[in-house]
Amino acid sequence: MRSCPPGWATDLAILEHTGSAVDDRGDHLVVRTPGNPDFHWGNFLLVTDEGAVDDADRWVSTFAVTFPEATWVAVGLPLMPGARDAWAAHDVDLELEDVLSTRSLPRQTPLPRGYTVRRLAGQDWEQDLARAVADNDRTGEEDATSFLRFAQGQLAARRDLSARDLGAWFGAFADGVLVADLGIVRCGEAARYQDVTTDEAHRSRGLASHLLGVAARWAAEGGCEQWVIVTGATNPAGRGYRSLGFAPDAGTVQAYRRPPRD
Repeated sequence: MRSCPPGWATDLAILEHTGSAVDDRGDHLVVRTPGNPDFHWGNFLLVTDEGAVDDADRWVSTFAVTFPEATWVAVGLPLMPGARDAWAAHDVDLELEDVLSTRSLPRQTPLPRGYTVRRLAGQDWEQDLARAVADNDRTGEEDATSFLRFAQGQLAARRDLSARDLGAWFGAFADGVLVADLGIVRCGEAARYQDVTTDEAHRSRGLASHLLGVAARWAAEGGCEQWVIVTGATNPAGRGYRSLGFAPDAGTVQAYRRPPRD
């Protein structure tokens, strides 16, 4: 399989760790996750030909043929198309994601008072699932039924990665309640962060920064020499990541159309 920039390369490595199949079609990859059909970015196309990113008609059609049961469109791109209107004509949104990386161990900030930190285990996983479901209920971003199936599939994959010590999830707890967490997965020499979240009432206290450092050291003990994190280009969290030693790498683009709501 051809090489990809760090963002997509670590995405693919994690997907393959959790049972996804990646089929190289020459100018694009087909990624399937049979164990979690509601995982939109586990069932998608990844365009590898930079010269074809403007051909929205082709890729939307190819996605429909490849995933006939899908109610969404998900196509990964190596760079931002110049002809954005071609994608807009298909009601597909283009989202630029910042990929940040470092080959120096990320700085770890002190743990704020009143919190404890540990690797997720046992009933901690159920708290993690409940937080994700509650957040989706609050925002209404995804259909509740399909999101629950997706979240349960993701939980099973995370627990499996953790059991095999390919990944680890760490949480900050206040009086036994999980209020912030993130994951990290070893992808060869690179370690990729996953889903950095902090409950609204506990933000701006340095919990995420501390957890980033904890996770980085776990990955370093396993032989990782590069740390990769991906965030939305407009997400202010990127400034915090840069303060810990991360620097911009090759960005990624997601071409995505949400499924229709009932």
